[in-house]
Amino acid sequence: QVQLVESGGGLVQAGGSLRLSCAASGRTFMNYAMGCFRQAPGKERVFVAAISSSAASTYYGDSVKGRFTISRDNAKNTVYLQMDTLTPEDTAVYYCAAGRSFSAAKGLYDYWGQGTQVTVSS
Repeated sequence: QVQLVESGGGLVQAGGSLRLSCAASGRTFMNYAMGCFRQAPGKERVFVAAISSSAASTYYGDSVKGRFTISRDNAKNTVYLQMDTLTPEDTAVYYCAAGRSFSAAKGLYDYWGQGTQVTVSS
């Protein structure tokens, strides 16, 4: 069982930056791939980024590639999503998730956080 708690969301102007954190409970965190997804109002939840259990591999959605960076600190049981050059289109609730597979498919993630709101003003 893994419990995930996101933090770091908020209101930022276009062009600004935010860093989201996702803290995990449990001693098996290092065995899980971690993913970040987002959901805008009225839209489905979509893939943002993923990182393998060892942090050796990362993968990004096309809309955030080159602007967002995912990382993890297994000693702290924490995943980070650094978001730069934010635009109003990045406004959404952001979720972190843990799963056994390094994937962009949300159906392959077993555990989800409660989400944190990110709002980018123009």
